Amino acid sequence: MPSQDQDAARQRYSVIPRTLVFLTRGEHILLLQGAPHKRLWAGLYNGIGGHIERGEDPLAAAHRELAEETGLQAHLWLAATVTIDTGADSLGILLFVFRGKPAGGRLRPSEEGAARWVPINELGAYPLVEDLYTLLPPLLALQPGGRLIYARYTYSADGELRIAMNPAA
Repeated sequence: MPSQDQDAARQRYSVIPRTLVFLTRGEHILLLQGAPHKRLWAGLYNGIGGHIERGEDPLAAAHRELAEETGLQAHLWLAATVTIDTGADSLGILLFVFRGKPAGGRLRPSEEGAARWVPINELGAYPLVEDLYTLLPPLLALQPGGRLIYARYTYSADGELRIAMNPAA
């Protein structure tokens, strides 16, 4: 099919593709504490990730972001997709969420912040990015090859985040 037949018209709903990675090691999860200068999520803990660049597939982007932000390599598998309706007329975000285990490299900080191995049973004591309190429990329960989690984030008129997940999550 020629590219002009893909019907990628600007007036249609479109998404910005991004990745998010959560590595586990025993009873710990790798989270990035956002650098103080960051516009979004400064000081909060989140997974590792970012934008998918032109020419990358989601897995390649996840590996690149992980290496850039932590210095680590990993064995990754797709665990979830999250569609984020930002409320903008025709632009949202499609987040590809990966789980994995470290496979090499040396953990180091980056401009994005400092990655830390956080005990899973202590996650409630950390200032997490808002959606992680809902997303992490089913994500951490998921096994490789398990049913993919599908989530949809929307915002109320007053800016409150609303999260819907498929029933298995």
